[in-house]
Amino acid sequence: MSKPQPHATPLPAGPHGHLRRRRRAAYLLPALFTAGNIFLGYLAILKAIEGGFLVKEGQLGYNPAFELAAIAIGLAVFFDGLDGRIARLTGTVSEFGRELDSLADVITFGIAPAVLAVMWGVAFVDGGLAPQTREHLHRLGYFVAFAFLVCGAARLARFNIQTDAVPRNPGRPDRKYFVGLPIPAAAGMVAAVVYASGPQPLVWWGHSVAWIALLGLLSFLMVSTWRYRSFKELSLLRPRSPRSVVLIGILIYLIWNYSRPVLLAMAVTYVGSGIIVRIGGLLKRQAVSLAAQPEHPADPAH
Repeated sequence: MSKPQPHATPLPAGPHGHLRRRRRAAYLLPALFTAGNIFLGYLAILKAIEGGFLVKEGQLGYNPAFELAAIAIGLAVFFDGLDGRIARLTGTVSEFGRELDSLADVITFGIAPAVLAVMWGVAFVDGGLAPQTREHLHRLGYFVAFAFLVCGAARLARFNIQTDAVPRNPGRPDRKYFVGLPIPAAAGMVAAVVYASGPQPLVWWGHSVAWIALLGLLSFLMVSTWRYRSFKELSLLRPRSPRSVVLIGILIYLIWNYSRPVLLAMAVTYVGSGIIVRIGGLLKRQAVSLAAQPEHPADPAH
């Protein structure tokens, strides 16, 4: 006779067991947005490479492939902000969805902008440079773009660890700030600059050096501990004043009619906000430290 098989240990009864099943499940609605982000990242990589082929063929002016690559990354930034909110609103948050979202972010906001940054801003620089100097510039650009990718992946890993370390409490509000520049914002900055350029690939070495410096700054900001506003407190279900509707309408109008400068200004404002907050905090602490120092006693000889 075969021995009776032991019964599988059931999940705890009550809401805890229910939450455990939900976290291990995969839900279609948020996964569709994540799959869309993966597609946009894949499209951006293909178009960045296609843009390089167009430049090799002599098209140094307007490059539709680079433009489409930048637009794809920009759309992915928008959709990335929706999948998590939709998952929370519909009660379809899961561990599978979170891990899939992180893997998608590495592709769409790590690999895609790194490839676009190299093909648009480094690969075709000439500007009368000596061949050896141009080769060193290319190698520097490839290295910094790789650093951008690695720092973005490290930023995602740190975010996941910090999220796991926080006890899950449905009644606990989300934090108002991110630690370090979020990788979608860094990718959005890359896409906004490329999109605002026309887009025309960089051919002068001075512009390329400035571009490489910007990539290095974004890489540093992603792995830094500088604070950036998360906007998670903005609820889609909470009532808003009519002024909010007016402001959103104005923003949509400006993006529709003046998309290149407006999107670039928005990206620069968000990336610069963390720098301003950091510098302001340092100045404030320095002022408090100076105010707390005791005054020098008067010289008794006088």
